[in-house]
Amino acid sequence: MKNRVVAGIDIGTSKITTLIATIPPDGLVNVMGVATVGSRGIRKGQVVDIEEATGSILTSLEAAERMAGYSISGAFFSIGGSHILSQNSHGVVAVAEPHKEIVPDDVRRAIEAAKAVSLPSTREILHVLPREFIVDSQEGIKDPLGMSGVRLEVNTHLITSGLTALRNLEKCASIVGVDVEGFVFGGLASAEAVLTETEKELGVVLVDIGGGTLDICIYVDGALSYSSVLPIGAKNITNDLAIGLRISLESAEKIKIALNNKTKNVTLPTLPQKEEHKKDKADKINDDIDLSDLGLSEGLKKVSRKTLVEGIIKPRLNEIFTMVGLEIKKSGFGGLTPAGLVITGGGAETMGVTESAKRNLAMPVRVGTPSNISGLVDEIIAPLYATSSGLLIYASKEGKSTERAPLKGLSDITNRLPIKGVAGRVVELVKSFLP
Repeated sequence: MKNRVVAGIDIGTSKITTLIATIPPDGLVNVMGVATVGSRGIRKGQVVDIEEATGSILTSLEAAERMAGYSISGAFFSIGGSHILSQNSHGVVAVAEPHKEIVPDDVRRAIEAAKAVSLPSTREILHVLPREFIVDSQEGIKDPLGMSGVRLEVNTHLITSGLTALRNLEKCASIVGVDVEGFVFGGLASAEAVLTETEKELGVVLVDIGGGTLDICIYVDGALSYSSVLPIGAKNITNDLAIGLRISLESAEKIKIALNNKTKNVTLPTLPQKEEHKKDKADKINDDIDLSDLGLSEGLKKVSRKTLVEGIIKPRLNEIFTMVGLEIKKSGFGGLTPAGLVITGGGAETMGVTESAKRNLAMPVRVGTPSNISGLVDEIIAPLYATSSGLLIYASKEGKSTERAPLKGLSDITNRLPIKGVAGRVVELVKSFLP
């Protein structure tokens, strides 16, 4: 069986990332091409200038194609922004043949029934994610196929999107010459890449901090039960640094990145030392930060770590996690997430982010990096690439579920036809070749 080639394009406020991968029959995503360019024409996760956005997407796509050696015709696109809303809905159907087993068609009809919610004409359903199935009032069923029952119910989580945002992204894709194989909510894609099955089963909150938006996904009993987008992100921290230090946004971004890299080096595990060594080290850490090697246009050479961290970054992080806490409370799933909080996205590398989350939300916190991918991964095993990696994992699962569907449907039809004689034998022969 030939390897499938899939592509994911993550449309972010601060960057556009294209990943191209092959999916061998065993299903582990093998990354072949990676390209990231700065975003233009996109604000708070939404397209605000089609021409500029198209240019950024094209640059990223061509660079990834050159690296992979493949030219792609279609891709999965991430979508975000505060127009993303979610709700839970319920669908009920009678099983088509009550004395037999529940077949895929019954499940499909139940999910279709759950989709029948009244939505304004300006909104479109993006995802219908089954949370649990109920067969004849037996609750908590993950997969009802093959079970016997008369009444099939499904509780689903619907993620809806503003129609304008979808159409604008579709326009960008068509100008670039790429078919949209699917739009995926950015938070859902990140969850595919960074969350473990155990965390989803226990109950976990995923927070994806992007440049201009923050995606929240709450998993309970292995299924996505609440999702939302807040219009706040890591760019707010950069803006605060620029205002606080009276410097340009470019210089503020350089300082923020340098600070993140420095903290990574500082927090490496060290061997136990004598008290005076510890004191010396603490003094050094708390000392002024040398910025001369960054070559800032304002000529800023030194800045106090305390001013940066305590005075500017911490208050903004506290505000962000206070908003996350309110969102968790609003969802009604507050006490059902013992696996804690997983932070991912570019903002997860901000200095002091885990400490701030622990202090404000009083739950276990970890920074999530993409897993379940192979190939050229050295560059992309970072929170920054959670959404783009998740798009590939999502694409690999989508392919599995759709490839054999037409033949399956044919075998279902032949099962129901009462055919005798020669024709019956021909049908039996055909059926023997069907999956």
